[in-house]
Amino acid sequence: MAFMFLREMIQAYRARDPAARSSVEVLLCYPGVHAIIWHRLGSALWRRRLFLVARLVSNIGRLLTGIEIHPAAQLGRRIIIDHGMGVVIGETAVVGDDVYMYHQVTLGGTSSARGKRHPTIGRNVIIGAGAKILGDILVGEDARVGANAVVVQDVQPGITVVGIPARAVERNRVTPIAKPSFVAYGTPCDGAPDPLMCQIEVLRAELLALEARVAAFSQARAAE
Repeated sequence: MAFMFLREMIQAYRARDPAARSSVEVLLCYPGVHAIIWHRLGSALWRRRLFLVARLVSNIGRLLTGIEIHPAAQLGRRIIIDHGMGVVIGETAVVGDDVYMYHQVTLGGTSSARGKRHPTIGRNVIIGAGAKILGDILVGEDARVGANAVVVQDVQPGITVVGIPARAVERNRVTPIAKPSFVAYGTPCDGAPDPLMCQIEVLRAELLALEARVAAFSQARAAE
C-alpha cells in the first residue's frame, strides 16, 4: 500500500512538473515528496495517540524539507508541493486529492479556540506562491488561488481569486467535458485584471462623467 502511494505521487510529479526528468530524480531530489512521506509517518503515529512522537517526527520533516505539516492535518492523494520552502499546513487543515501548491503557502487558522479552524481545500486546486488561506473556510474544487493572495472567505468551485483580500477574477467555466487547464502559480496569464483595480477604474470613470455633467451645467447657466 505504501509503495502504491509513493508510485502514484511520483507519477503525479512527472506528469505535472516539466522539470521532473525521471522517477529516481523525483524520489531523491524533491522536498515536497519527502515532506509528504514524513507527514504520513507522523499522521500514523498521531492516529495511534502518540502525540509527542508524532510532533517530533513532524519537526524532523520540517528541518529536512523546510515544509511544516501538522501530523493531524488530513492530506489527500497525489498532492504536489512545488519548491516547498516555507509551506505551513495547520492542524485541522484538510487538503483534497490532486492539489498543487507552491512555496510559502500557508493554510492557517484565525482563532486560538480548539476545533476546526483551518481551511478545507477541494480537489484539483492550485495555490500560488506566497498565498495565505486563513480560517475555517472552503476552497472549492478546481479553484485557483493567485500568488500572494490572502483568502479569508469561501472560494466557489472553478473560480480564480487574486489580491488582498482575495477577489474573484473569472467565473466558473467548468463543464462536464472540459475541466480548467493547469495555471502555473494559480495566476492566469491572459491579462485578467485585479478586481480592486477594476472597481477603481469604474469609480474614476463615474467621476469623470460627473465632472463633465457639472461643466455642462455650468456652461448652460452661464449662457442664460
